[in-house]
Amino acid sequence: MKRPNEMKRELAENDSAPLYAGVKQVILDRIRSGEWPPRYRVPSENELVVELGVSKMTANRALRELANEGELVRIQGVGSFVAERKGHSALFEVRNIADEIAERGHMHEADVIVLAEEAASPDIADALELAIGAPVFHSLIVHSENGVPVQIEDRFVNPGAAPDYLMQDFSTLTPNAYLTAAAPLSGSEHIVEAVTPRAWECKFLTILQNEPCLAIRRRTWSARQVVSMARLVYPGNRYRLETRSGKIFEE
Repeated sequence: MKRPNEMKRELAENDSAPLYAGVKQVILDRIRSGEWPPRYRVPSENELVVELGVSKMTANRALRELANEGELVRIQGVGSFVAERKGHSALFEVRNIADEIAERGHMHEADVIVLAEEAASPDIADALELAIGAPVFHSLIVHSENGVPVQIEDRFVNPGAAPDYLMQDFSTLTPNAYLTAAAPLSGSEHIVEAVTPRAWECKFLTILQNEPCLAIRRRTWSARQVVSMARLVYPGNRYRLETRSGKIFEE
């Protein structure tokens, strides 16, 4: 690992940029080279002041901007850490999260929290186009990538579309994979929003309560029947959503 005087020399060589930007670049160089891996504790404001000879205000701005850009995770009273590399998910394509994780060369794990039959609440009945109080299947699953939680999948299923849903082992087979086979997809609806996670969601995602999350409300149809409604919650500092369109990507 490079010594503080080497960091200071690199900062001096980058004198064409504002000082705070130079500090950011010194940190980014170490992150991108792999010298500082995910979860590595980076120097504190006070340590940067000593090592680089900058003001505390400059060090604070550099760390703050890197955190805002998703490169660092700052925990009050503990320090700043290199953020986990973000996964990504296709936005307008209904895909299996296990496949997405496997494509990145990582390991997928699923923790089944709930798998039961329930009576449909007014909101769920409306989403599934069923009568209030009608039986529905409910699953709550936490998906992890290399042991780090990246998605809560809270799903309600129309029993008429997938009568054997509760008999599946969703620790080895995802609901997406099962439903795609049981009720072939003919249409989908997505609503995406930034949300403040609920207390229980923070617990399952192992994040602080004030950390922003992405939430997708997804409904799927087979023929003209609503198959399921899912609320998918992603920690904002671990995941991004992306989509591409146009002929250039279709060729």
